[in-house]
Amino acid sequence: MRESACEGIVMSMGNEVRLGIVGIGGMGSYHVATAPLIRNCRLAAVCDIVPEKMEAAGDGVKKFADSADLIRSGEVDAVLIATPHYFHTTIGIDAMQNGLHVLTEKPISVHKADCERLISAHRGSGQVFAAMFNQRTDPHYQRIRRLVKSGDLGEIRRVNWVITDWFRTEAYYASGGWRATWRGEGGGVLLNQCPHNLDLLQWICGVPSRIEAHCGFGKYHQIEVEDEVTAYLEYPNGATGVFVTTTGESPGTNRLEISGDRGKVVYESGTIRFTRTESEVPHFRATSPEAFGTPSMWNCEIPVGGYGGQHKEVLQNFVDAILEGCELVAPAPEGIHSVEMANAMLLSAWTYAPVGLPLDGALYERALKDKIEKSTFSKGEVKAATVDMAKSF
Repeated sequence: MRESACEGIVMSMGNEVRLGIVGIGGMGSYHVATAPLIRNCRLAAVCDIVPEKMEAAGDGVKKFADSADLIRSGEVDAVLIATPHYFHTTIGIDAMQNGLHVLTEKPISVHKADCERLISAHRGSGQVFAAMFNQRTDPHYQRIRRLVKSGDLGEIRRVNWVITDWFRTEAYYASGGWRATWRGEGGGVLLNQCPHNLDLLQWICGVPSRIEAHCGFGKYHQIEVEDEVTAYLEYPNGATGVFVTTTGESPGTNRLEISGDRGKVVYESGTIRFTRTESEVPHFRATSPEAFGTPSMWNCEIPVGGYGGQHKEVLQNFVDAILEGCELVAPAPEGIHSVEMANAMLLSAWTYAPVGLPLDGALYERALKDKIEKSTFSKGEVKAATVDMAKSF
């Protein structure tokens, strides 16, 4: 073994990362299948409490029933954590404290206080700590972010995202005893599907300063957590936003609209449409002599090619960051923002009141624990479901 620039962080000899995958459920099994496609990466070990789930990894891969044993085995340089959400924190902390590089599935933790505990275990730039925010690789979101960050839209005034194409069946929720419970998952659509969208929203537009949300809990499914959300957002500069999502609606919509002082960008059905005003809207509004005048504008459709490399690209980037020092697509500490927004939406719905950000992480943790302790929900029989992970992306 050789040590990196960060004392105590170990990497394998040569130009290879020995990867361990913890949790071989839906996403974990997908990562097992795609790991051989990653350059300079060797799947060295897997871990799951159900031995049969690890069989697909093959005979040449070490198998563990306990993540602590895998982490201390000396067989891996890095771990990819694909367990139920609460274990992202405990396994991630254990792995980093034992000198391993960590890539965690989303969300990085269930609540803000756990995010802070996990992030505090990170041992510096020599230890790579990334999150599986695979939608950051999509060219349409990258292009929209460049438009916003470059100032081409001017100052942002309003953002609306209707993201209701996360449809899930009862079979999906019945496929795991931990799914869609406060104790096992910590939430529903906000903690499972929408970490992607909340991450993209803060990545593009920043973190709001105030959130008010209304949630439907078990509105469409036999679950105790949220499967419908309508949230109102306020930003420090006075901009406002609306975020709408559900797993109970089909056909769904994915429409992101951002308006600024110099125009509007709309993403829907794989197309970006950019409307640019020739003058700044505040200036035109203040100086035009016309009662019904509007700024002159031009329209264009911005070409974007399909989807990005998704999970494989994030995993390849993780390996490249370990071996070559490449910049991460999704540094895990940034994952606290999407968790904080999800927590604020749930807290607002529980208290029927707006919630200011930064969120009081300890307050939310207590509220979540109270939900867990008072829950009388019975999950029912766990039933295997037909799974095609490609349909979930």
